[in-house]
Amino acid sequence: MSLVVYTTACFLGLAALLLFRRPRTALGDPLIASTCVSTFLGGVCFFCSAPVTLAAVNRLTGVPNFGAPMTYGAISAYSASLLVLLINWRGGSGRRVRRWLWGVVGAYGLLVVAVVTLFALADAPEERLTDLDTFYANTPYMREMIVLYLVGHAVCTLIMLAVCLRWSREVTGLLRTGLRLIIVGVGLDVVGFVLAKMTAVVARWSGHDLDFLSTVVAPPAASLGGLMYSMGFLIPRLLPAARAQWRSAWDYRALAPLWSELERVPTAPKPSASRWQLPRGRLYYRELRILDALLALQTRYDGRIRERAYDEARAEGVPADESRYVAVAAMVVVAARQVHRSACADDPAGASRLRTAEFSETGELVRLARALTGSSVVRRAREGTVSTSFG
Repeated sequence: MSLVVYTTACFLGLAALLLFRRPRTALGDPLIASTCVSTFLGGVCFFCSAPVTLAAVNRLTGVPNFGAPMTYGAISAYSASLLVLLINWRGGSGRRVRRWLWGVVGAYGLLVVAVVTLFALADAPEERLTDLDTFYANTPYMREMIVLYLVGHAVCTLIMLAVCLRWSREVTGLLRTGLRLIIVGVGLDVVGFVLAKMTAVVARWSGHDLDFLSTVVAPPAASLGGLMYSMGFLIPRLLPAARAQWRSAWDYRALAPLWSELERVPTAPKPSASRWQLPRGRLYYRELRILDALLALQTRYDGRIRERAYDEARAEGVPADESRYVAVAAMVVVAARQVHRSACADDPAGASRLRTAEFSETGELVRLARALTGSSVVRRAREGTVSTSFG
């Protein structure tokens, strides 16, 4: 059981760190901030509920079952954070949002105080790490504490279920996908955790033993449900950024042939991208260096090579738009080769200026890089037969 909940806690903690990677942005946006907090508290709940953690807390404090109010308090705080996240996600007028936020925080704050107070009043001397809810189901004050935290969590999940069902009919795209994941996750939580726990507790009240619902069914159902509705909140926030980073990584690799051609062209020193930098940052530095190298070659470009390369590409059946990139690539290759060999003075007879603004977009540079590797015209230029190929 500990392994399951620790795995869930680690996943939620990692997700919270990803959301909080830019603290200033996260703290300045209530939606991002509440998503971070709820995801982090979800991880805290699962971490606290692990039997290994409960045993360690009980041993450190010297109080049998001290981990129970700690865990139930964390679950209540988590429930409040989910409702806060839901309110921020829905939005609305500032006054209305603040009123609902203070109402939720106040109600669940009182719930946490009540849980701690009831535990302090109760007599629970025997340590129970996995079956405390059912073992102490008939113990005064412990009984009320258990029912109270379960009711608090049930109210949260039922509100979430009702609101998300209504919203899912009004939205599309990633937001609808996220809401559907939340619905499935909350459904698992309601049935697999809240209902299972309550059934086991009520069974104890009536003298029956259905403890397996609380000890065997509830923990994995809560873990899976928590993961699913946490992903439902996270996907609309993280997936677009993940797609952008994936695209940046693809573009970074696609620009490798162009950078290989230009990396020895002398330019002003530029800061290096960190090896731990995300793909978007690495792509930015690669584009910056490529554009600087293209500018540094301005005095060596030969417009005659560009014209002849374009004509040959067209003669080979290459479309006009692609031939334009082939022509520029051939001219760049020749200019870069001359720099490498110092074989040509600046400003050749057919001097031409390349407007780097034409290649300010990543897609333009990627097409130029493709022309470098996929055109026989450019290959002949690179092999040094430019003088015979282009007259």
